[in-house]
Amino acid sequence: MDVVKHGLSSTLAITPQVVEEHGLSPSEYHKIIEIMGRTPNLTELGIFSVMWSEHCSYKSSKYWLKTLPTEEPWVICGPGENAGIVDIGDGQAAVFKMESHNHPSYIEPYQGAATGVGGILRDVFTMGARPVANLNALRFGSPNHPKTRHLVDGVVAGIGGYANCVGVPTVGGECNFHPAYNGNILVNAMTVGIVNTDKIFYSSASGVGNKIVYVGSKTGRDGIHGATMASAEFEADSDTKRPTVQVGDPFTEKLLIEACMEIMATDIIIAIQDMGAAGLTSSSFEMASKGGMGVELNLDNVPQREDNMTAYEMMLSESQERMLMVLKPGRESQARAIFEKWELDFAVIGSLTDTGRMVLHHKQKIVADLPIDPLALASPEYTESDRPWVATPVQLTIDAGDIPQPKNPLTILEQLMSCPDLASKRWIWEQYDHMVMADTLGHGRPGGDAAIVRVHGTEKALALTSDCTPRYCAADPIQGGMQAVAEAWRNLIAVGARPLGITDNMNFGNPERPEIMGQFVGCIKGMREACKKLNFPVVSGNVSLYNETNGNSILPTPTIGAVGLIENVSMAIGLSTAREGDSLILVGETAGHIGASIYLREIEGREEGPPPPVNLDVERNTGDFIRSQILTRKITACHDLSDGGLLVAAAEMALAQGCGVKIMVAKNSEPPPVGVLFGEDQGRYLIATDNPEQIHQSAKMKHIPVQLIGVFSGSDIKLGGYSLPIEQLRRSHERWMPDYMASQ
Repeated sequence: MDVVKHGLSSTLAITPQVVEEHGLSPSEYHKIIEIMGRTPNLTELGIFSVMWSEHCSYKSSKYWLKTLPTEEPWVICGPGENAGIVDIGDGQAAVFKMESHNHPSYIEPYQGAATGVGGILRDVFTMGARPVANLNALRFGSPNHPKTRHLVDGVVAGIGGYANCVGVPTVGGECNFHPAYNGNILVNAMTVGIVNTDKIFYSSASGVGNKIVYVGSKTGRDGIHGATMASAEFEADSDTKRPTVQVGDPFTEKLLIEACMEIMATDIIIAIQDMGAAGLTSSSFEMASKGGMGVELNLDNVPQREDNMTAYEMMLSESQERMLMVLKPGRESQARAIFEKWELDFAVIGSLTDTGRMVLHHKQKIVADLPIDPLALASPEYTESDRPWVATPVQLTIDAGDIPQPKNPLTILEQLMSCPDLASKRWIWEQYDHMVMADTLGHGRPGGDAAIVRVHGTEKALALTSDCTPRYCAADPIQGGMQAVAEAWRNLIAVGARPLGITDNMNFGNPERPEIMGQFVGCIKGMREACKKLNFPVVSGNVSLYNETNGNSILPTPTIGAVGLIENVSMAIGLSTAREGDSLILVGETAGHIGASIYLREIEGREEGPPPPVNLDVERNTGDFIRSQILTRKITACHDLSDGGLLVAAAEMALAQGCGVKIMVAKNSEPPPVGVLFGEDQGRYLIATDNPEQIHQSAKMKHIPVQLIGVFSGSDIKLGGYSLPIEQLRRSHERWMPDYMASQ
């Protein structure tokens, strides 16, 4: 932003150019003048600009987000706080959220990704929860794009460098490549924590005269206007935005976690809020607004690591590892002792008032005086008339019978398993410490349907996953949104978990374009239907819009992070727990849907056709059946079918188990073999069992189609007269990523 170069003087004239540089429209600025009753100064304008940015206010999305289901009996806290909370029994709860750090990670991949991890960790431990797991969902451009390798290297190093130092395991996620992300990658970070239900902390401030305390790191000039930058599309000069990217310190974050855990064990805290997007501005405004309070801050007391910082800079800085607290009267010295023991800054910077206003003092002057509720609650909310949308055109159906049938399906399998999207991401997750804290289960490590993390000191475990199929969302946003939720649900079911809830990260292009807004609306509609049918509430989330560069949008990517509960960890299974001699059974109906499939894209070079339809009644019935079979120990291994269809899923189970598999599919099948082997019909699972007759009988009673399609044996994948050594497939599957990253 050019305004950053002006020296940020509070006397700078507020011209239309300055307003535009702050990301505010003329109508929004007019509303600001109405609220203020006068022209704002630069500090006040900056505060409005970040609070009303897309990143902080959700002005283009909240009208639609309100339609998502957020309540179930086990939901303790839904959207609106730092993170969502679900009950997991025994006086414990899981706290989780996913957020984006897309724009910063494209500009400066290491720090952008690292501070994304740091920020989402703070969202969770702010609620009183100890973080126990991280996940990340990454989308990069074409592997052939000149920036992609650099971005992959920096993002992965940033995630690993931060999370490993903090000591929280990174246990799962996803990584895809597509040219639509060439100019705007996606870095979505998720954290899950555990808290006792009687020790949950919220951000609502209360008590006139109570002190507002700043703790953590000092405030610098990094990250100024980060929220505003994240709310605008890129142009050719994106590298010039580097000053808006925050700089993280994981060692300080670790100290902050431990200090917060210690002070939360006392009864000192009334309210607590991390300083994330918009820093001191958003944290103080949100705490005061939720409690119906006013705040008075003395910015001279803010710990600063740079000289001559202005009020504008301090209020808009997004320096990392900082928290804001409201303490009980007279307890400041006790709190100070805790934070100074952990070598963290501690400063009383203000107090609560009953004025309903924010008053800022700096160098013996009042530098800002703003009404809190009109600013926090009266941010724009754009409805259908303000953000018109058009539905995505319907794609023509593609019949599997019209696709050339493969001569040797196993040659195609090897080709698919070594393509960028399906190739092993071991190169990535081996840079993450996924075993720190010693509660990650062996068959719940990265690479499976869902990660499994034991709730420390108990027999319970959490199942965690992240899912989205952007090509489906681009082809049909309603079905794509529905499928993203359904696949996350299936992934939890596949390890034996009871799905509890989701957090979403809605990544889209410019909402001012009706076709992009139509993608967002369609995905929300699909997600809503899936969440309702599956009793799978949305408890937290994040929206990231304007993911475009020079008018080229990303694929619509509503990433779903999901959490489930395994009440007895001994019941958990995975795709690697099959045994030699087990039968392989396909559960669910196969129609041979090939549109929008990986096969069509990678083998035929065609990105077209509608995605596979999602039947939510089938998803529910089949998923409930699978889980019942897992809990009665009738299944030894399970894997849901998704990208690549039946043959890819069977191969993934074989690779995970280290055993060959003989697959039996009729040559003259209906649908055609390409649809049977590589179609991506939804609501299906592959299960391994040593008692196929019992599975057939149980499925028949529930009217669920099952088919014996193979047996685990030997060291090859066999299909008809064709054979592929499992170790040859493993080499092809695992070689692409390290070879790509090592190439120049």
